[in-house]
Amino acid sequence: MTSPADADAGPRSPRRPHRPSWAGRNYTLLTAAAIATNLGSQGALIASAFAVIESGGDAGDVGLVAAARTIPLVLFLLVGGALADRLPRHRVMVAANAVNCVSQAAFAALVLTGDPRLWQMMALAALGGTGHAFFSPASEGMLMSSVSGEQAGRAFALYRMSMHGAGIGGAALGGALIAVIGPGWVLAVDAAAFLVAGALRAFLDVSHIPPRAPGGGMVTDLRDGWREFIGRPWLWTIVVQFAVVNAVVVAAESVYGPLVARDELGGAGPWGLALAAFGAGTVGGALVMMRWKPRRLLLAGTLCVFPLALPSAGLAVPLPAAGLAVVMFLTGLSVEVFGVSWMTALHQEIPEEKLSRVSAYDMLGSIGMIPVATALAGPAESAFGRTYALWGCSALVVLLTAAVLTVPDVRRLTRRAAAAPGPRKAAESAAVSADAEGAVGRPG
Repeated sequence: MTSPADADAGPRSPRRPHRPSWAGRNYTLLTAAAIATNLGSQGALIASAFAVIESGGDAGDVGLVAAARTIPLVLFLLVGGALADRLPRHRVMVAANAVNCVSQAAFAALVLTGDPRLWQMMALAALGGTGHAFFSPASEGMLMSSVSGEQAGRAFALYRMSMHGAGIGGAALGGALIAVIGPGWVLAVDAAAFLVAGALRAFLDVSHIPPRAPGGGMVTDLRDGWREFIGRPWLWTIVVQFAVVNAVVVAAESVYGPLVARDELGGAGPWGLALAAFGAGTVGGALVMMRWKPRRLLLAGTLCVFPLALPSAGLAVPLPAAGLAVVMFLTGLSVEVFGVSWMTALHQEIPEEKLSRVSAYDMLGSIGMIPVATALAGPAESAFGRTYALWGCSALVVLLTAAVLTVPDVRRLTRRAAAAPGPRKAAESAAVSADAEGAVGRPG
């Protein structure tokens, strides 16, 4: 029944769904593309290992293929960061996706059609790692330039939650598909995912990014990025911290974790449960950060690094499977609080035109020590014993995190309130609002 008030009001336009103002066109495309690539890539990591094993390789050969992927990533990250700050970032991302698509398609073809040789798989893995080195700094710079204002933290949290959720689903789906149709087809699916992601990223709009002034060359760009990086004590100290923290955490979880599971917990099942709990924790942490906006960004984030010492300690005890799963969940949640706080600090403090170069230095520091730590894990176990090696990993995390808290900028850097928009920003905000209200059914 229609009330008189409704009749007097006249016809009403139907209520139309719209996205939040902070989830603009670029952000939506970037998130959708990241979901596609993470769904494919996590399964492909498992598939590449099984492809090596099914071709007659052993654990050492699997490690060689993994190293072939990592080494170009380390070598070309800084070049990729400089290039992404020099060229339109979306073009760098699309080109990198094309390289990854070709490398994974060729890998799939080798596995499906014949007897792949180890050197062939290593060469294709290296090509994929090279593509990732150019993609990652451009991607982080593009993401940070696609959001603005005090909702940036929420946007980063949703993006990371989407990536982690897709990664968890991709790993589970990839494992199941390998058992049913084989690793070659999973690699082919990953190639298709890169194709879809590249197509989405081709539609990114970079008109809001001011054109770069002509520079003095790649070396000059890298030097400018280094000055930006080293001139901020909070930035380089946390990167140095994570160079070691990431290395010992990865060594503990990738080398010692499976051994403890085999010897003390009853096999691979409990360790798989612990890793799944970690993934669930990252999703939970992202949900927390969609609502929580800590005023002292880096203080809150750094305090949440202390729990990264818990998995190594839990393996050293060792905790029963249920206790280890709880520890891993809490660790995943804490990692995400740090991750979102860190991205928000970079977004707030680093000039837009230098974001990719700074991100490249950040990534290089974060992954550079991992191969060294994993290589030394075996000798450390032989020299000190597994239990003491694990306690050593925990101690390093605690000591380095406590040291970082002595840096004044880490304790004092605060979230700034959103500034009043200038004429250009006001026009962009109006355009986003109009698009959000009127673009029913459009992806962006």
